Amino acid sequence: MTTTFASSPKFFFTSESVTEGHPDKMCDQISDAVLDSIIKNDPNARVACESFATTGMVVVMGEITTKTYVDIPSIVRDTVREIGYTRAKYGFDADTCGVMVSIKEQSPDIALGVDKAWEAKHGEIGDAQIEAIGAGDQGMMFGFACNETESYMPLSIDLAHKLCRRLANVRKDGTLPYLRPDGKSQVTVEYAYGKPVRVDTIVVSTQHSPDVNHEKIEMDMYDRVIRYCVPNGYLDKNTKIYVNPTGRFVVGGPAGDTGLTGRKIIVDTYGGVARHGGGCFSGKDPTKVDRSASYMMRYVAKNLVAAGVAERLEIQVSYAIGVARPVSIAVESYGMGKVSDECIVQLVHDHFDLRPAAIIRDLDLRRPIYKATAAYGHFGRTDIDAPWERLDKVETLRKAAGLA
Repeated sequence: MTTTFASSPKFFFTSESVTEGHPDKMCDQISDAVLDSIIKNDPNARVACESFATTGMVVVMGEITTKTYVDIPSIVRDTVREIGYTRAKYGFDADTCGVMVSIKEQSPDIALGVDKAWEAKHGEIGDAQIEAIGAGDQGMMFGFACNETESYMPLSIDLAHKLCRRLANVRKDGTLPYLRPDGKSQVTVEYAYGKPVRVDTIVVSTQHSPDVNHEKIEMDMYDRVIRYCVPNGYLDKNTKIYVNPTGRFVVGGPAGDTGLTGRKIIVDTYGGVARHGGGCFSGKDPTKVDRSASYMMRYVAKNLVAAGVAERLEIQVSYAIGVARPVSIAVESYGMGKVSDECIVQLVHDHFDLRPAAIIRDLDLRRPIYKATAAYGHFGRTDIDAPWERLDKVETLRKAAGLA
């Protein structure tokens, strides 16, 4: 992709998003609502919470070690109600659905590595407080940023999220009362030499009441949703628009498709533009580097791009379970860097502490800020408390890279 993207006069890329009523996203929100409720009263709790939803039922599972108590069934019902599943005819009802809970404590073998890092066990402690905590698992995490939007996100996923947020807004404020909670969007952007030039295709699929005709939905989607979200400069006479392509979307939510936490990881991140290490975010406390290190690498990449180090940047970090210090750091600048990749790696080493306890400290992650991330993406957000979106290292990085 590196050579093709930067040098091709015509390159197409597609990203998708889903609404908060999509069954997988509903499960993400339930898992993060449980996490927020626990971490609010017990910031040091260990939480790995997953949810499963099908017709008329939600199951909450996982490993939780905490000193506090939360009413998980009530959290589930409140979350489902906020999403908008409040009547059986919508395919799901927060007040009548069944809720099952199966929770146990975190494995003591895993806890050994998190409670006391390899460095602490072997006397290799530079900062005892920071190196006391080891990574909660092995794995690799990616951060990405580009300068093609104000949010430093790829245009395709930026627009896809906006379309889905708009679907939820016009449903909830009564503008389009026939809409139901489930929905999806997809946006294909045409690039020329690494720059977005137009939107080639838009797909909007939205759950609706059975008594509205397809022509009205098409008209409303174009007038009330698409035109509201997509700048005119990106739409032209050749832009293809598909609204509910099957012609009908009445059965939705868990009644139409089983939901599961962590099944929309590309929606959660960069829409497929950047790679993904494989671990999901929702339901995990910040000792899980799947989540916290992904947030940190977004923070790193965004500040480096904003500093002018590169126009487009992907950074990988990897960990060993129970070890505080990263195993490796790798950089991909897509041929669009202003300094060498080796220089970028050195900037990361010099200006960012990637040990798990340092990430938790620097991004202030032991707080109930997670439920808001569980729909419409974890990155590029200005509407929620997302400390990984701060741009507070830009000037320092610009000077260190010799670009000031």
